[in-house]
Amino acid sequence: MFGYRVPAPDEAMLVSGGKHGLKGAPFRVVIGHGTYVVPMFRKTRYLTLAMQEAEVGETCVTRQGIQVKVRAVIAFKVGNDEESIVNAGQRFLSDQEQMSVLTGRIFAGHLRSIIGSLTVEEIITERQKLETEVLDQSKTEMAKIGLIVDSMQIQSIDDLGAGYIAAMAAPHNAAIQRQAKIAQAQADQAAAEAQQASARKQAEYARETSVVQAQYKAEMDKAQAQAAQAGPLAAAEAQHAVIDAQAELARRQAELRQQQLVAEVVRPAEAEAERVRVLAQADAEKTRIQAEAAASNNRVALDQLLINQLPQIVKEAAAGLSRANVTVLNGADGLGEVAAGLVSQGLTILDAVRTGMPGRLAGAMADGQGTVANGDQSLASANSAPASSTGR
Repeated sequence: MFGYRVPAPDEAMLVSGGKHGLKGAPFRVVIGHGTYVVPMFRKTRYLTLAMQEAEVGETCVTRQGIQVKVRAVIAFKVGNDEESIVNAGQRFLSDQEQMSVLTGRIFAGHLRSIIGSLTVEEIITERQKLETEVLDQSKTEMAKIGLIVDSMQIQSIDDLGAGYIAAMAAPHNAAIQRQAKIAQAQADQAAAEAQQASARKQAEYARETSVVQAQYKAEMDKAQAQAAQAGPLAAAEAQHAVIDAQAELARRQAELRQQQLVAEVVRPAEAEAERVRVLAQADAEKTRIQAEAAASNNRVALDQLLINQLPQIVKEAAAGLSRANVTVLNGADGLGEVAAGLVSQGLTILDAVRTGMPGRLAGAMADGQGTVANGDQSLASANSAPASSTGR
């Protein structure tokens, strides 16, 4: 945009003409933002705020009067505050490279002053102390010109060939060399011991190797001998195994044949015998049932025959009683008792015939009349005694 200016991040924009920023400053400082600048009425310049460095190579005299040349590098920059920018702008805005030159001269002067109060040993051994003292003494002077120092590093210290530093280092070199020789001797001794230990280990390894080889050879010979003997033994064991297998096969075949015989002969025979036994039992049971049925039928027939003949038996007994010399004492009651006795005798005879004549049932059926007649005679004889008794 026309008339609008913006400084770089590492720059300070100095605007001269018009209203000033800081009291007494000939310009206005703008950092980190832009501003409008009226052309022809305002003038804009830029001052770098980036890091810069200055190198110093100064010959100094120590407190011992020994000349040493010191080389150092100083890192510095313009301060970020407005006062430092104004101070640096007024001094270095036209020629900003002069900041490095002036910084080197300032540090060179302070370096000579400080080294003049130190010995070479202090400079060598206390380099950090030297750097701190130079920085502390230069801060005030550097701040007046708007610069700040970030760091200072002493790069080298040289006695310009006087040999003082070398002589100072000689005892240390000698000690170091002595220590190095001792260390070398110790290393050589350790190497020799290591070689000896290695030689012993190699000898021991060779001895163990020979022993192992001998043992291995003995084992191999033993194994070969056993292998040579194992041939016939293995053959015999194999033949024995074959024989055992054949015997087992024969045994299994015999068991199989036995099972076949049982299945083909024994089982059918046992089944046939069981069938015959069952049939025989069935026939016997049939015969027994038929006999019992026949006996039952014949007994029924005999009972019927006896029942049919019972009146005749009683009649004959009564007839016989009429011809007997019987006296009835109690009249009609006594006669009734006699009749009842006859009937009772007839029933007794009937029961006796039922229970006492099962073996002769068929004969009785064949000759029924004769038996009944004999029964009548027996009944008549039997009745005569009770009649007489009754009469008494």
